[in-house]
Amino acid sequence: MSKPKHIVAVASGKGGVGKSTVTMNLAAALSKQGLAVGLLDADIYGPSQQRMLGIAEDVRPGQQDERYLLPIEAHGIKSMSMGYLTTERTPMVWRGPMASGALQQMLEQTLWGELDILLVDMPPGTGDIQLTLTQKAAIAGAVIVTTPQDIALLDARKGIEMFAKVQVPILGIVENMAVHVCSACGHEEAIFGADGGRLLAQQYGVAVLASLPLSLAVREAADQGMPLVHGAPESAAAQSFMTAADSLWSALQHTQPEAAPVITMGDD
Repeated sequence: MSKPKHIVAVASGKGGVGKSTVTMNLAAALSKQGLAVGLLDADIYGPSQQRMLGIAEDVRPGQQDERYLLPIEAHGIKSMSMGYLTTERTPMVWRGPMASGALQQMLEQTLWGELDILLVDMPPGTGDIQLTLTQKAAIAGAVIVTTPQDIALLDARKGIEMFAKVQVPILGIVENMAVHVCSACGHEEAIFGADGGRLLAQQYGVAVLASLPLSLAVREAADQGMPLVHGAPESAAAQSFMTAADSLWSALQHTQPEAAPVITMGDD
């Protein structure tokens, strides 16, 4: 495939923590800083980046030489997703090897061109898709997205430990939905608990890239297909995404991508 300078997996371990929203806004923030950015939606069973990027359901990627796919561009981001190859009403009733094959095709047969960074929006869990990506690509590092909730942190730890097993460094943690600020009175409330992401980062000796609020504006922008950093660039959440993008890009300057590891299975 085309050779992005850096490939970064954005993972969560658990679904429902806002990983895809964070990935899309990180990609938009990096693009806004003048970088060439790609976004690969690796969630084969539940792709969402097409909707979040505001790309119509009937848009399909172009082809070259009847083999290669041309990424679809929106908001300065080149993207590829299973959502472009199916419809919103088409479930992927596939076994693991078929999903892994689809990921490999999108990864290796998309003509990304020259990219500074390719963000990979990972599905929840630690299964076939995660192993396929780490086997087939030289991953510069991973970003873990979690909420401060104890249940989310349990799965985030599993994600961190999985990447450790395949020699992929953790570039940082994004704590999402950290606090809710009442739009009427300004009262702050930690609905999902406090400091969970910070304590997890301390435990593993990694940085907190951002602590993001539980924000109605973030949800509305994603549903409307508009990255918040474009739709409301002065908002606190948008500024947090920009700061996270700065921190991520800075961390990548000190990280050399390893060769793709050989995965072995054991009892531990």
